[in-house]
Amino acid sequence: MAQTQAKPLVIPRFFAARSKRRDLIEIVIAFGLILTVIWTPRPWQQLLWWVTIVAVLTMIGLTFESLSAMGLHAPNFFRSLWIVGLALGLSGVAMLLAARMHTLHLPDSPILFVKSFWGYAIWACVQQFLLQCFFLSRLLRLIPDQRNVVWAAAALFAVAHLPNPVLTVGTVLWGAAACLLYLRYRNLYSLMIAHAILGIAVAITVPGPVDHNMRVGLGYLTYDRHMPAHGFYRPNL
Repeated sequence: MAQTQAKPLVIPRFFAARSKRRDLIEIVIAFGLILTVIWTPRPWQQLLWWVTIVAVLTMIGLTFESLSAMGLHAPNFFRSLWIVGLALGLSGVAMLLAARMHTLHLPDSPILFVKSFWGYAIWACVQQFLLQCFFLSRLLRLIPDQRNVVWAAAALFAVAHLPNPVLTVGTVLWGAAACLLYLRYRNLYSLMIAHAILGIAVAITVPGPVDHNMRVGLGYLTYDRHMPAHGFYRPNL
C-alpha cells in the first residue's frame, strides 16, 4: 500500500508578521501575570485579575488583524465539528463510569445545571482563546519546530493548572491536541465547545475532594472540602 505523506503545518501570515522580541516579552508578561493571579490571596487577587485582563486585551488589541485570522469565523467549523462529537462521546463514557463508581454528581435539574456551569463554559472559551490566539500565535514566531511549539504551548497551559494533578495532566494532553487541531482547521469555535464539554465532564465525574472542585494554584492548596460542589468555577479563586 502506498504511503501518504502528511501535510506540513503552515504558519498563517498573521502569525509570521511579528517581532520575536516583542512576542517573547508579551508571553513573559501575560504568563507572569496569570501565575501571579493564581498564587495571590484575596483581596489582592481580584485586583490583579483585572490588571491581567486589561494587559492581555491591550496586547491583543495592539496586534489585532481580524477575527478570521484568529479562527473566529465560519469556515471549517462543520469540518471540525467531529471534535465536539468526540468530546461528547468521551464525556458520556466518563459519566457512565462515574455512575458505576458512584462518583457522578449532577445538579438536580437542567436549570440548576445551567446555573452551575454557564460561567465555567464561558471561562473555558476564554482559556481556549488565550491558548491559541495569544500564546500559540507568539510561540510559532519564536520556535522553528512546530511540534515543539505545540508542546511548549501545552506545557504553559498545564503549568497554569498546577498543583492540581487531575487538571495538570488533562490540560497538557488537551492543550497539545487543541493546538494541533487548531493548526489543522484554523477554527476556534469547535475547540471552545469541546473544552467546555470536557471541563464540565470532569466537574461532574471527579469527586470534589480529589480535584478540589477544579481549583488551581493557591485555591487548590486552601481548598475546603465543605465548599459546594457546584457553581461558577471562577478561575483560580
